[in-house]
Order: sequence, then C-alpha cells, then structure tokens
Amino acid sequence: MKNIGRILAPMLAAGLLGALGCREDPESPTAPESTPTPSTAAVPLSFRQVSMGYHHACGVTTADRAYCWGDGALGNGSTAPVDDYSTKPVAVVGGLSFRVVSAGHGHTCGLTTDDLAYCWGFNGYGNLGDGTRITRLQPVPVAGGRHFRQLRAGDAHTCAVTWSDVAFCWGDNTYGQLGDGTTHGPLKPVRVAGGLLLRRVLAGGSHTCGSTSGGRTYCWGDNSYGQLGDGTITQRLTPVPIHGGLFFQQLSTGYHHSCGVTDHRAYCWGRNRYGALGDRTFTRRLTPVAVAGGLRFSGVSAGNEYSCGVTTGKLAYCWGLNNSGGLGNGTTTQHLTPVAVSSGLLFASVNTSGFGNSTCGVTTGERAYCWGSNSRGQLGDGSLTDRLTPVAVVGP
Repeated sequence: MKNIGRILAPMLAAGLLGALGCREDPESPTAPESTPTPSTAAVPLSFRQVSMGYHHACGVTTADRAYCWGDGALGNGSTAPVDDYSTKPVAVVGGLSFRVVSAGHGHTCGLTTDDLAYCWGFNGYGNLGDGTRITRLQPVPVAGGRHFRQLRAGDAHTCAVTWSDVAFCWGDNTYGQLGDGTTHGPLKPVRVAGGLLLRRVLAGGSHTCGSTSGGRTYCWGDNSYGQLGDGTITQRLTPVPIHGGLFFQQLSTGYHHSCGVTDHRAYCWGRNRYGALGDRTFTRRLTPVAVAGGLRFSGVSAGNEYSCGVTTGKLAYCWGLNNSGGLGNGTTTQHLTPVAVSSGLLFASVNTSGFGNSTCGVTTGERAYCWGSNSRGQLGDGSLTDRLTPVAVVGP
C-alpha cells in the first residue's frame, strides 16, 4: 500500500492547480486593483460521524451528505494529479445520501440511507468490491446489491454485515483477513466462513474482528503480534474466538492491535511496541489486557501504534505512539497509559488512523475536530501544519 501514489499517478490526469494556491500575488505592483467584496467565510459543517484513513478523512453530515479531505479517495470526481490534495472538505459526488462512511488506507466505503454499499479510491486489491481492479474517482456500487447494516474499510480490504447478521468481506486476502478459509483475493464480497451471526465486523490492517449480538468476539487473518487475541501468533483463515471470556459491547481493530469495551472498561491486545495497549508496558499481549487508569469508556478506537477512547463523561483520552501529535495532549511524547486530549471539548466519538498518526472526533455539538499529522491536509483545517491539539475542520 506504500506505492499507491506510484500506482495511481499514470491513471490520473493533470488539473486543479488553483486548489494549490496558484494565483496572482495581490502584493504585486502589476496586479489590477479590485473592489473589496464582503466576506464569504465558509460555515463549518455539522457532522454526525467522521472516519480517519491514512492521508485522508471523510465524514457524514447531519444532512446525510458525505465529505472528504486530505489526499486520495476523496470521491469528488477530481482528475487532478495524484500529488494534489484538499486541505478542506470537498463533497463526494453522485448525489447519494449516506448514513456512514469508513476511510481505509487508500480507499473509502460508505453505506447509503437505503443501506447499499458504495466505495471509491484505490482498487488494486479489489478493495472496492465492484468486480474490478480499476481505481474509481467517485462512488461505485459494491457488487451483489446487498443491504448492509454496518461496514468498515481496512488497509486494503473491506467488510460489512447484512441486516440478517451475515458478514461479507472483499479485497486483499494475503493473510486470510477475509475469513473465507482461503488466501485468494476476490474482487466481490465473499461470505465469512463458519456460519457465525455477527452484529458488527471490523476490518483492520491485515486482520479482522467481529462480534455477535451477545458480545462474543471472533477474529481472523494476520496474527503476527497476537492481534487476534486467541493466545497464539498463528495466522487464521477463518474466525476464532478470543480468549479471556470477555463479552465486548464495542470493538475496534487497528493496524497490529485490537481493542474493545465491556462494562465501560477498555481492553486491548496485540502489538505494544509503543504502548498502544495502554497497560503501562511495551509487552506484546496475545489475549486482552485492561487499559490502565480505571477510566470508564463508552468507546475506543485502535489506530497505528496508538489508541484513543471516549469516556462516559464525553472526554477523549489517547495513549501510545505520539510522533506527530496523534494523542492530542499538546506534546509528541508517547504515553503508556491514557492521557487527556487537550481541548476542553465534549466528544461523542473519536476515530484514530489505522495507518498514520492522525485522529478526528465529533463533539456533542456535531462539530468535527482533528489533530496529529497533517502532511496531506488530512486534518481538514485548511493547512498542512501538524497539530498537537484538536483544531476544527473548516467549512468547504
């Protein structure tokens, strides 16, 4: 996935130089005089949900419209060069009404208000599920026409659950992350093996986890760091139950680790090189361990070597790697236990990047804020400046 830019470049044509600020210098003595015009400052969008990918993020407004910002998989139909990007939200084209979107590494998928799945962006592994490997600049329907309740885009694969609790996945299957018992990469959705009825399914780096209506959790795919939570480091081509007897009401998969919440307590498992598990150590865990600090969480989000969560009091906390400020506490110092995000904001949810060090959240007032790495405009604040504390996503 590191070569997405090289792969996409020959597919896309040049354009939109104006978006990069190529305009006449207003201080130039040769610039024509103009009559001042009233301010047309953009009004911030009201978001119901946001999702952070690698170099881009997307969200759904309270009006059911999808917007994206950053670099790649924006879905705005742009034929600009691959090196172009948007530091502010741009509308996803196609006139679709969305209820949720999920940003992967180089692709994005979403569910419309009538529960149909659409995807756009990089498609080299069949990530979009449309039966091709053709990169798409705007949403295309996922093959099969199924109606899904929930969906999640991972690194190069995507998974979703129907209203009858049947899980399907598509895209990269190198490590068995599609859960169909093979390592073949189908270009269309395939059913997860085992006959399990799953309420939710979460595609991560190269692994996937899902949970039943009762909270029993199963994982499959790459297990090099114990991210499947089954007590081993054995790759699994079909779902296996995690160990520990815990029943998770909420679940999240990162790049090399996973986290969940049960009875408002957060647990994590897998790779822990930078403290992403929050248990005060750097020790890899093959089964779930409690996040230290005794905080009561309503939800957690596992990212790339770090994690974040929202407490029952609507406060955001993060822990682990912090090289670009993804923890949002005003520093670039890693932390082995949760530290408060420095904002004074009340959050309804937070979403970490499973592939970088950028984080976004939606406040209880339906405003989107982001922090961390901003090298491609993925924070949506109109700049390319890394932010150590939350900044508001600006209007389009």
